[in-house]
Amino acid sequence: MPLTVQKIEEGTVIDHITAGAGTKVLQMLSSSYPISKMCALIINAPSRKLGKKDIVKIEGVFLEEKTVNKISLVAPQATVNIIRQGKVSGKQKVSLPPVLSGVVKCPNPKCITNLERAETCFLQMQDGQLRCKHCERVFKPSELA
Repeated sequence: MPLTVQKIEEGTVIDHITAGAGTKVLQMLSSSYPISKMCALIINAPSRKLGKKDIVKIEGVFLEEKTVNKISLVAPQATVNIIRQGKVSGKQKVSLPPVLSGVVKCPNPKCITNLERAETCFLQMQDGQLRCKHCERVFKPSELA
């Protein structure tokens, strides 16, 4: 039986989220944007690319670059679709930038960014892990989400 979810007129659809990561993506969005209009979380939808995927639809919200970068930590294959007047007006594949500044906290409790007013900064390494510029600890992207 096909699943039917009402389309949105203005807002954002995040597609191709790794199955099981949709709740984390929605949690990230709700901490940055008030969810006062329609919002849908579709879990384990069939996908030709991924086998199964999650999808988040949120009306009236357009994502800032920092939020898209944060999403890339938990859903590296996601696509952000901008919806205007009921149609896709723009698509963007998320990707982890080479430098991730001021987006997430450093998990190291002794890092200077957790003790003083200093902006976090992570540098992407060749193996895809992220190194804190301040304490030089290395983390997997999922550890920062």
